[in-house]
Amino acid sequence: MIAKSIKGTSQEEIQTSLQESMRDGFTPTLAIVFMSVSRDRQAVSRMLDQKGITVFGSTTNGEFIDETPESKSIVVLLLDMNPENFRIYHGEFESDNYRQTAAWLAGEAMKEYSDVGFLLAISGAATDGEQVLLGLQDEAGEEVNAFGGAAADDYKFEETFVFTNNWENNKGIILMAIDQSKVKMKGIATCGWKAVGTEKTVTKSEGNHVFTIDGSPALDITTRYGGLENITPENKDVMVELAANFPLQLQKEKGDPVMRPPLVVDWDDHSYYTSGTVPQGSKIRFSVPPDWDVMEKVVKGVQNLKDSEMPEADALVVFSCGGRILSFGPMMNAELEGIKEVWNVPMAGMFSNAELGRMSGGNLEMHNLTTCCVALKEE
Repeated sequence: MIAKSIKGTSQEEIQTSLQESMRDGFTPTLAIVFMSVSRDRQAVSRMLDQKGITVFGSTTNGEFIDETPESKSIVVLLLDMNPENFRIYHGEFESDNYRQTAAWLAGEAMKEYSDVGFLLAISGAATDGEQVLLGLQDEAGEEVNAFGGAAADDYKFEETFVFTNNWENNKGIILMAIDQSKVKMKGIATCGWKAVGTEKTVTKSEGNHVFTIDGSPALDITTRYGGLENITPENKDVMVELAANFPLQLQKEKGDPVMRPPLVVDWDDHSYYTSGTVPQGSKIRFSVPPDWDVMEKVVKGVQNLKDSEMPEADALVVFSCGGRILSFGPMMNAELEGIKEVWNVPMAGMFSNAELGRMSGGNLEMHNLTTCCVALKEE
């Protein structure tokens, strides 16, 4: 399989780059498209459709095809994968039927492929990614190979989209089923955040609403550990600071901890809502602000994937949390460069609102402040 990455800021620029990429006879069948919600995704999708190219698309908090993060742009990973080896499925979540919709789509895919893996993207701020993953597991089994991310909208947290040929949705799922007997797909989710202090207990929570930790209001104990001051509703930077630098690490019985950054505060009782479920009675640890070691751990994890499971790849797809670039700033270039150099193949990635995948030795989870790298190799 041949892969090529292109980027631009408009449908016209992408069309010109596409034409240039095809001058040597390259004939892409699949386009993985990550783009700003501010760009004309319908025009891009329509142009690719007219070329006979299948589209897997998501809006983002930023995009990249190399070590340089872009903003409000369009990136495309072009692949000439055999059309018999993949299928695109999509669906809208109605009445919050996340699990049922994902299960139905997975069931349809399994009618096509006996050994199936999934690349997916979900849209909608309220969409429960954990329920989506459970739906996939209901049909394809607990060990299903699946990776993806949650669509974003340049940090506006208003309306996100997933899209394919002649379809888009702001509360839906796009699911690429891959025939793993013909296309090898291996991925890893890694965060690298360091924990600080002793384990603490979530003494009261409901779903993703964390009320108290060790009997204290969740916001109070978290900001105390972070050394933050001026914790008031008028300080609009509090939640960005907490989410990007002091997330909870939810301890798991199997595999690495899962990141759960606080996103919304209830100022009445100083509780907060996190990015995903934090069960009452679960154990958590606080995090410290990231440094170079965080990025090195991610690159090391990707390198280990290559050494142990995926010595060669044709292309690389990356879902990296939008919070990582807020935390790292210009240092983010080093992480992306390190990831790309592992296989040194064409790459496309997005900064997402959440990441979906399996950490080494862990369960299939929804993550935050995490990087999911997925390598593809057509046999």
